[in-house]
Amino acid sequence: MNRRNFIGFFSGALALSVAPLSVSGDDYRELKPKAWEAHNVEDAIKAMYGTTTMIEKDVKIKLPKVASNGGAVPVKFSTKIPAKSIAVFQDANPEATVAVFTVGKYDLTEYSINIKMAKSGSVTVVVEGVDGKLYFAKKSLEVAAGGCEG
Repeated sequence: MNRRNFIGFFSGALALSVAPLSVSGDDYRELKPKAWEAHNVEDAIKAMYGTTTMIEKDVKIKLPKVASNGGAVPVKFSTKIPAKSIAVFQDANPEATVAVFTVGKYDLTEYSINIKMAKSGSVTVVVEGVDGKLYFAKKSLEVAAGGCEG
């Protein structure tokens, strides 16, 4: 085997060895459509998880105190809780559910997303633990005049 063929073979084998064997995720819009139609956070959480009983523990949210542009509010959140899913809700727009992430055993549990908020309000992050319990954190922020229009 000449050097170029060996390098090509080795590169292909290396790529296959680091590629994930499977990628999966739940389509929560299809599985829980009522959660995406809910107009307040409590109803959205109930539609997503079947309960609103939650523990305020071990979930962290980082938001600006004042968002200058409601069209791109930076939201960072994290947890060390072994989780099945992590969901983000807000109370400033007509629909409360923002995003839901399926979490595997070795997945990241630190996230950074931008969300739209038409007005000042709060963001709630709910972690569904592998123990079946719901954990949460909630933080408020102000959106400068202009909301999503910036």
